[in-house]
Amino acid sequence: MNNQQQKWLFLIVLSLVWGSSFILMKKALIGLTPVQVGALRMLITSVFLLLIGFRSLKRIEKRHWKYVAITAALGTFFPVFLFAFAIKGIDSSITAILNSLTPFNTFIFGAMVFGFAFKRKQFIGILVGLVGTLVLILKGAELNPNQNYWYALLVIIASIGYAFNVNMIKKYLSDLDALAITTGHFLLLAIPALLVLVFSGFFSEFEVTPRTTSALGYITILSIIGTGIAKVLFNKLIHISSPVFSSSVTYLIPIVAVLWGIVDGEKLSLIQLFAGGVILSGVWLVNKAK
Repeated sequence: MNNQQQKWLFLIVLSLVWGSSFILMKKALIGLTPVQVGALRMLITSVFLLLIGFRSLKRIEKRHWKYVAITAALGTFFPVFLFAFAIKGIDSSITAILNSLTPFNTFIFGAMVFGFAFKRKQFIGILVGLVGTLVLILKGAELNPNQNYWYALLVIIASIGYAFNVNMIKKYLSDLDALAITTGHFLLLAIPALLVLVFSGFFSEFEVTPRTTSALGYITILSIIGTGIAKVLFNKLIHISSPVFSSSVTYLIPIVAVLWGIVDGEKLSLIQLFAGGVILSGVWLVNKAK
């Protein structure tokens, strides 16, 4: 299988896996706090990746570790907590649609910080996407007055972290294979995740009930498949494609997430679906202009 075929295969698999991750987080939050969900997600993933990828760590040279640490923080540590809190405040399907801002931010910060070229059509695409985002948030606040749509800002901040992560891996870690990068990330994150879990009161307050047991099951699936395996595939995708193409996995993630949300009884109006389509159209314009 050549690189062209591989990158589309990875894109489809990642969209299915990450599109399902939002509903898994929502279900895990029934029995766990957002902080516990984020910390457990990183800790379980760390154990899994160190079991399968420990030998790959020897390929990480001293010059790589600085960028491995930065991308671990921006692409994993902070976003897992931001998304957990966001889904606690707003519907998982809305969170997934807002995550579509990642390609915008990948392009914007790629142009501003990493020296990528800037084109007029891409700027138009960004404006289109921002209009869609505004409509989505305002209509969501109207449709779900019991939800706090300020939580949408957490998703936007996380998408900026993802944008820096993608650009930095492409620019500074392109000579390092995907498994080594991902295992390096979670080697560095294991201790901080454990400390956060300890201070969250998990070990002193956790009680075994049907609800908490189910939550642990959901977070384990999310950690191993949705974070561990998916991160390896995503880092591989970054290597064999461009940063913008890699982040364009968010084209398809909302479709999967919205379907799961509908199945779970979340309310989504036609205007919100239209706004989601506007956001994706803007992302498409940015990518097409490239």
